[in-house]
Amino acid sequence: MQTFILNNKKLITLLSGFLIVSGFFSRFVFGNIVVLQTALIIASIIGIAPIAIQAYQALKVKVISIDVLVTIAVVGAFLIQNFEESAIVTFLFLFGHFLEQRTLNQTRSAIKELTEMAPERALVQTNTGEFEEVDVDEVEEGDVLLVKTGAKIPVDGTVLSGEGYINEASITGESVPVTKTEDLNVYAGTILENGTLQIVADRVGEETTFGKIIELVEEAQDSKSEAERFIDKFSKYYTPAVLVLSFIVWIISQNIELAITILVLGCPGALVIGVPVSNVSGIGNGARHGVLLKGSEVIHDFSRVDTIVFDKTGTLTAGTPTVARKETYGEDSEEALNYLVSVERESDHPLAKAILEEIKATKNYVVTETEVIKGGGIVAQVSGHRVTVGNVTLMHKEGVKLSKRAQKDIKQAEEKGHSLVLTAVDGELRSLMGIKDQVRLGVKNDLKKLKELGVQNLVVLSGDNQGTVDAVASELNLTEAHGHMLPEDKSAYIKKIQEEGQIVAFVGDGVNDSPSLALADIGIAMGSGTDVAIETSDVVLMNSDFNRLPHALGLVKATASNMIQNIVIAVGVVLILLASVFFSDWMNMSIGMLVHEGSILVVILNGMRLLKYRLPRSRETEQVNKVKIK
Repeated sequence: MQTFILNNKKLITLLSGFLIVSGFFSRFVFGNIVVLQTALIIASIIGIAPIAIQAYQALKVKVISIDVLVTIAVVGAFLIQNFEESAIVTFLFLFGHFLEQRTLNQTRSAIKELTEMAPERALVQTNTGEFEEVDVDEVEEGDVLLVKTGAKIPVDGTVLSGEGYINEASITGESVPVTKTEDLNVYAGTILENGTLQIVADRVGEETTFGKIIELVEEAQDSKSEAERFIDKFSKYYTPAVLVLSFIVWIISQNIELAITILVLGCPGALVIGVPVSNVSGIGNGARHGVLLKGSEVIHDFSRVDTIVFDKTGTLTAGTPTVARKETYGEDSEEALNYLVSVERESDHPLAKAILEEIKATKNYVVTETEVIKGGGIVAQVSGHRVTVGNVTLMHKEGVKLSKRAQKDIKQAEEKGHSLVLTAVDGELRSLMGIKDQVRLGVKNDLKKLKELGVQNLVVLSGDNQGTVDAVASELNLTEAHGHMLPEDKSAYIKKIQEEGQIVAFVGDGVNDSPSLALADIGIAMGSGTDVAIETSDVVLMNSDFNRLPHALGLVKATASNMIQNIVIAVGVVLILLASVFFSDWMNMSIGMLVHEGSILVVILNGMRLLKYRLPRSRETEQVNKVKIK
């Protein structure tokens, strides 16, 4: 019976409202008081049923909920034969709950849209070479899949053949189609708008980027912030306090109707719902715009950040460096370059890739006894020679002498912001590569927005030489720049400024800087949905889009402010209502409940504004966009 009643709350609300309207219509049109009284009694009884059931369920787990207050108030009004109040209060409470659920469902629309994007079917290649449609849960890693125009990509994978345009809005937040050709990565949940692709499955099911995004956002919704925990604790003591206040008023005034009215007006509904709806809306907005916020606590901490520390390569810079200067020393420079290329083939460092792009070796030697020097480079044996490849610090450590010419070249390259890769063979310097990594397009304007949002210090930490780091800092107007930093040096720096009272966010790639990401108050990963980025950070900027960082900071500040607004509205309304009971003669239960339910809707609608939040565009951004259009 209880389940039936709770499942039909909408019908009960509708029936209760119909009875109240019919009763008053009979009273004022036909002058029939008996029909009015009967209609109000029936409306009170059927209306209180679901509320009383919820109150009973709350008391079973030792919680004095809003439903308990309303049930006591309505039963009291019924017993003193104030049927008008009991009927109207139950209807308003039920109708308010209906509107709350309706509007709260809209705040979760961003998450619902994400889950609806999840692919359900896939075309998998069989042993005969044909493609058969199967449930997406049956797809395994290594399977070859066919994706046709208009279909959803069912897995994270790599394109084997074909070409097409993919809408990656579910992953990156950007609806502009991205061209995909052979060897490029594709993500589950994205849509092939045009073309045909054959892909090999790299990750399936919950292990896909899309699966992890949904899991992350759902967990974020369920987590509670410091403000929510405070309100839960506050409500635990506040609700019994309202009961005690009502009892004291009845003892002093002997006015049971006044005591019942206080029960109704003291309900903290708007206070309980205000903060969660702000959090859910903020997290939903972030999910739509390629910003993954790991829970309500992250919103609270991120909104108070005053210092943001950046890794350089792949964060402030594009991460695709090119060789800008090449110098050789001594005889047989071609052989030395062949040694360099052979060693760099052993590395996946961005600088190594730049060198391999620049130098086309005529010979490929076998490399043995490779030793990676942390923060320095590589030392290896190549054709019986000791080959050292790395920075100036490593050259000094290996006892490599630098001629006046080499020192001059090094100084000039560092002044121009080049990252240096030196090569020594058997202790003699043979080559210098000056490698330049271009600053990300638009990053200067994004950093300016961060300052406008209240960030006081913008710091870059890098393993690169100080000259390179200073050049980037100068170009981007950063507060501080520190080069020659090992991962442990970065962590030590973050710990130091935290001890000075700064609230620190660290922005890195989520792989090499995991200690700093973990140590900072807020770790922000520039990740194209990589596992490490999602798991080691508090915030993930999908597709490594730096432009999402100002939006993320603006969003969390707006969300934190929205929480405070909702708390003020909720507490303010309760105080005004209670004051009106004691200091006015117009306040009653029905008016109080109407205002009370209205305040709940106000805080919900106020929270929902966050779903449409966008960071205001600066003049510089508008000018950049105009240039692009031209």
